[in-house]
Amino acid sequence: MRVLVICTPVPTHFLPLVPLVWALRSAGHEVMVTGQPDVLGAVRAAGLTGAVVGESFDVDGMLLRGLAEEQRPLQARPRPAPEVLGGYGKLWMGHAKSVLGHYSELVREFGPELILSDPLEYCSLTLGARLGVPVVHHRWTVDAISGPARRMVRPDFRELCEELGLPGLPDPAVLLDPCPPSLRLPDSEPGTSIRYVPYSGGGEVPDWLRADRGPGAGRQRVAVSLGNTLALHGEPFTRDLLHALAGRPGTEVLATVPERHRAGIGAVPEHVRLVDPLPLHLFLDSCDAMVHHGGAGTAMTATAFGLPQLTLPQLADHFPLGDRLAATGAGLTFDKAAEQDDPQLIAGALDTLLSDPAYGAAARRLAAEMAAMPSPADVAADLEQLARQA
Repeated sequence: MRVLVICTPVPTHFLPLVPLVWALRSAGHEVMVTGQPDVLGAVRAAGLTGAVVGESFDVDGMLLRGLAEEQRPLQARPRPAPEVLGGYGKLWMGHAKSVLGHYSELVREFGPELILSDPLEYCSLTLGARLGVPVVHHRWTVDAISGPARRMVRPDFRELCEELGLPGLPDPAVLLDPCPPSLRLPDSEPGTSIRYVPYSGGGEVPDWLRADRGPGAGRQRVAVSLGNTLALHGEPFTRDLLHALAGRPGTEVLATVPERHRAGIGAVPEHVRLVDPLPLHLFLDSCDAMVHHGGAGTAMTATAFGLPQLTLPQLADHFPLGDRLAATGAGLTFDKAAEQDDPQLIAGALDTLLSDPAYGAAARRLAAEMAAMPSPADVAADLEQLARQA
């Protein structure tokens, strides 16, 4: 079976698909990944075959455009109302129209029998409909966007679909959902379960990690990750956050911070360790809680390890993800800039997560639900049957 993987030009949109892509490869299927230059580095790092389409997109630059110096997105654009979350589809609608011609040529050359995509790549839906092959969309995490977005952009795709001989923008044949059932939005579009397998790229196991494989006696460890670039939160916020978290006695803070940001952050308290970004699954087994920005990969990996989570969202799906973690009892979330900037509030939230056993118990229940979901290998076999029946 020939499988074409199409991804929006954001590496973190691609990473959740990698375990399934490798399950398909391991089952003997031919897989080609295509996308703009932004995502091809992640494709190569995963040991997969890719084809470059179009020019670089630079999603971080887009998200930060129009902000004042050292201003976070949340400070300029407070949390959007739920009914307007579908508006993010407008961005990806324009993107799809700009690259559809490139993808159409590649599709003719490759001749896929199945198309796999992230849930905001609308080219996949039009190409699959024209070819008569199944299209599978793979969610990243709690999904409050893709269903409303697809409905919102459908009228704007009408003319293009007519030109392509289609009655309209179709829905995917399968919508894969890696969220454990309790974490999903109760009113979201139903999906097909697939177990989340943590993957955020390869890397070398650092010496400090090899020498420190477990919690120290009487010590609790908190992992902090605000994404690989800190682009959304910035260095001043990160510095203040680390100082707020470090005030809890007997607690070590382990923060992933790229070297280029260390000078801007400055000196950190004694019990804060700054480390280069590395796959979270390498060290979360030694941690007791996770503090993060609401990124899908970070939150889902912490969920897989059964960690209670403190979420400090900035935009888009960060907010509903934090809401759902709080609703399950596995976390706390603060969605206002003033709350995130309050060191006493942040320190108190961390103390609550670490001292109240109910949060850890709820987080472990989510992890058990996730572990019981069908593996990527199981899903790959089901997709093979789907393609054969098409």
